[in-house]
Amino acid sequence: MFDELSQRFEDAVKNLRGQGTISETNVDGALKEVRRALLEADVSLPVVKDFVAEVRRKALGAEVVRGISPDQKFIQVVHEQLVDTMGGENAPLAAGGKPGAPSVVLMAGLQGAGKTTATAKLGLHLKDQGRKALLVGADVYRPAAIEQLKTLGGQIGVEVFSLGTEAKPEAIAAAGIEKAKAEGFDTVLVDTAGRLQIDQSMMEEMVRIREACSPDEVLLVVDSMIGQEAAELTRAFHEQVGITGAVLTKLDGDSRGGAALSIRKVSGAPIKFIGTGEKVEALQPFHPERMASRILGMGDVLTLVEKAQKEVELADVAKMQQKLQEATFDFSDFVQQMRLIKRMGSLGGLMKMIPGMNKIDDGMLKQGEEQLRKIEAMIGSMTEAERRDPDLLAAAPSRRRRIAGGSGHSPADVDKVLADFQRMRGFMQQMTRGGGMPGMPGMGGGFPGMGGMPGMGGGMPGMGAAGNRAGSPRKAPRPAKKRKGFGQL
Repeated sequence: MFDELSQRFEDAVKNLRGQGTISETNVDGALKEVRRALLEADVSLPVVKDFVAEVRRKALGAEVVRGISPDQKFIQVVHEQLVDTMGGENAPLAAGGKPGAPSVVLMAGLQGAGKTTATAKLGLHLKDQGRKALLVGADVYRPAAIEQLKTLGGQIGVEVFSLGTEAKPEAIAAAGIEKAKAEGFDTVLVDTAGRLQIDQSMMEEMVRIREACSPDEVLLVVDSMIGQEAAELTRAFHEQVGITGAVLTKLDGDSRGGAALSIRKVSGAPIKFIGTGEKVEALQPFHPERMASRILGMGDVLTLVEKAQKEVELADVAKMQQKLQEATFDFSDFVQQMRLIKRMGSLGGLMKMIPGMNKIDDGMLKQGEEQLRKIEAMIGSMTEAERRDPDLLAAAPSRRRRIAGGSGHSPADVDKVLADFQRMRGFMQQMTRGGGMPGMPGMGGGFPGMGGMPGMGGGMPGMGAAGNRAGSPRKAPRPAKKRKGFGQL
């Protein structure tokens, strides 16, 4: 996401590189690129005008201190304005006002925005926080909407309530709240019907549901791919229903980012959550500062760490760290780490959270994911003893031929995976002894299996630089040059 927008912002900074100061002459050229970047990202025109005017005012009034170049100062100003435009700070869900009564969240939006899925995702998010949520299916119009919610609720272990398709939506919502009060649920999430477009009957029904359940939150679910239309949608819902926040979905798709930059400015209501994939776990609280860093290609290490902490046990972290330091990391550990990465999300999404990795080509990421699948197939053809002791394979060509036949690959492929794995173990040992990547639980000196990506250094089995033949002496790997992210220009 935001790849095109990031590239455009980088082009804008080139106008200031090498300049001694920020002046009206050189900042106008940079702002022209910024304006073009925002318009091409489908940001609402009034929002673009305000954004550019504020950046110009702050940039010209900024003092460029010694050791900071004008282009770096301009990046800082743009980053601050992006954060301000998107709301400044994370806005958590309202906790509810009445003692003993559940907090009520009304989910609204157009059909196809991912409202039902977002309702289930939010239910799982609350469950992970230790809250007891009840999902209420009040979409009586879309075929199988209630069944979809029940299926998702069953997958995540969150109860779903509905009165079927014959009852009125406002009656279903009110009955769901009564059930929650009686049975000790602390949060009620009401999934309402959407329409293919905004119409008066839809708005009137939403108003009736709101009056029936007096929600603490009305969250507008917005498809990020609709771009500039998000501003008009947000305005219409806010004026007639009154929203308290938004959930931005499908940010893993071909999103240009306009919705993320328009919603807060148009409605005054914050984006509270973002959907970053199809999996029910793919929902994150929205942090404007982190999103601004992603847009500028600076990565999002905090979100990456949070994902890792959610998946990794502290005991496993210590055990893996020791294995990396002692170079006893084996193929079973490698598979375990690959599966951890899969649980955290797509390889591409994770890599782009690392500073400097935003320039990795999508084709290269797909190639990397395919290579990981091939390696997993080869490891699946190994015996338990071979997984624990890769040196067994280095000394026995017949074992490598058997693994090649069992996995459907050539002996040369297996030889290369083994050689690169040995190189990677040496590199990981050096990284962990030198400090590795601080604060990254379960990842030791980096992601085992990602070392061949540009800027990461090290060797990834089957993907890194051509290694030595299996069984030959290992040479100390040469760290790859670190590619600069946008924030380091």
